[in-house]
Amino acid sequence: MIFKSYLLEKNVGQINKCKIFMFYGENEGLKKEFKKKLKNEYNNFEVLNFFQEEILKDKNLLIKEIENKSLFNKEKLIFVEQSNDKLLKIAEEIVDKLKEEKVFIFSNLLDKKSKLRSYFEKSKECGIAACYKDNEITIKKIIIEKLKGFEGLNNQVVSTILQSTGLDRDKVDNEIQKIRSCFQNKYLDIEKINLLLNLNSNEDFNQLKDEALNGNKIKTNKLLSDTVFENENFIYYLNSINQRINKLYEIEIEKKNQNSIDFIISNMKPPVFWKDKPILVEQSKKWNSYKLKAALKKTFNVELLIKSNSSIRKDLLIKNLIVGLCSDANSF
Repeated sequence: MIFKSYLLEKNVGQINKCKIFMFYGENEGLKKEFKKKLKNEYNNFEVLNFFQEEILKDKNLLIKEIENKSLFNKEKLIFVEQSNDKLLKIAEEIVDKLKEEKVFIFSNLLDKKSKLRSYFEKSKECGIAACYKDNEITIKKIIIEKLKGFEGLNNQVVSTILQSTGLDRDKVDNEIQKIRSCFQNKYLDIEKINLLLNLNSNEDFNQLKDEALNGNKIKTNKLLSDTVFENENFIYYLNSINQRINKLYEIEIEKKNQNSIDFIISNMKPPVFWKDKPILVEQSKKWNSYKLKAALKKTFNVELLIKSNSSIRKDLLIKNLIVGLCSDANSF
């Protein structure tokens, strides 16, 4: 059963009647927003996250989670990441076993020949929605909606945010968070916004992040002492690290199909900027799926600490995280 993503954005509850639902496409920011909406929709459910690779290693993993009730007798909200046609048989097997549990599958872009996509489109018990790239019109609407009620919101402000995000919904969300945090009086000042969204400082952090994930201790230490960490940018720092770790994890999965790294990176969605390609190649030599999962747990724990304790030294948390990732890159 096919659903339109723009209608689900307005009312995600439409998919309650579906036993399993899949979101596919290259718009990672939109998929992330749907996860948030689903957690709110099923706020009393226990949330479980899996990668397809884990499920393929243990074909009964999902069935065991569905059949085994938690100690608190909560229903389960299950997210399955990085999915493709290899998951089809398992999806078919669990449909009839689902009662109150909810399973949501997330995949990159799938062509019309995909058996998984075809199954979800034709099934009366399952649902599917495409998450295609945003365009300038949709991004502008998002910016205007999220800054609704702020004085000084005009075309110049919208264009400045648009320029710093490059039609990336995930980055838009990050920039909006920084703006809302900075302008608590709800009056937007374009000069302050230009300083807040300073691309040069972001470039400095990106260089630090890349050297750390490449395990270059000397350069990482030097950049740590040179980089200025802005209080309003900590969510951006974490998002930037997470996005790169997820890219590396995607490469690890595709390696198993015996494709070359160059081929994998050239065909990634969204496309990798040409300057980042050699950096990704070098970083992929340092990381495996086990280390990448551990890295994602570290960033998740840091984010929890930052959001739950307003008095904590955020700069020290980020610096310690970077030092730890640099060390992990060189571990075996």
